[in-house]
Amino acid sequence: MQDSFTYSSLQVNNRVYIKNPESSTLGRKIVESSINLMDKIGYEAFTFKKLGFEIHSNEASIYRYFESKNKLLLYLTSWYWSWMEYKINFGLANIPAPEERLEKAIKLLTEDIELDGSFEHISKYKLNRIVIAEASKSYMTKKVDQNNKEGFFSCYNQLVGRLSNIILEINPTYKYPHMLITTLIEGAHHQRFFAQHLPLLTDEVNGEDAITEFSKETAFKAIGAIRPSK
Repeated sequence: MQDSFTYSSLQVNNRVYIKNPESSTLGRKIVESSINLMDKIGYEAFTFKKLGFEIHSNEASIYRYFESKNKLLLYLTSWYWSWMEYKINFGLANIPAPEERLEKAIKLLTEDIELDGSFEHISKYKLNRIVIAEASKSYMTKKVDQNNKEGFFSCYNQLVGRLSNIILEINPTYKYPHMLITTLIEGAHHQRFFAQHLPLLTDEVNGEDAITEFSKETAFKAIGAIRPSK
């Protein structure tokens, strides 16, 4: 996939940033270093002053790209969801049966992202950890309604809508496709966090990725369908 993947394949709302970070070496460095720093110290402790120290530049240079750290987080999470949709579209190509497409999509959505190095300047492994731990802070704000109107969450919305359509292919009468998909995504993220930090809140099963298998079982039981592999 990496051979055919290019940054231009992704779409991030241009209102999230002031200047496209992909337009310059400094912008790409800001993105790369912000991922490294936020993964290391967390969103709350993250500041543009600390980021400036990491990139050997001043805060003013960062503000030329992002007006706040929340907008930077929105950019990172939007990039992640756009990449995830690309990954799923690529993975589902040439799979005609909707049941098989749904099972493959759930696997891609919920599986653990391996430490595979960075693609260009973005570590998907670290970005996945940021999304798991911090993504809710991008929308749990007083500006969420205005941000939604401006399309800041369009990448996530589009991904959920695409997978909801697969559910409706399988069971057109199912009433809660969007709720099911978002529950699977957010639930899997919580379980990944629990597995690492609060293991008594999740389950470990030898020989399988319990989180992904649980997600598949939940989805197919909810819509009253039979899993292709079962």
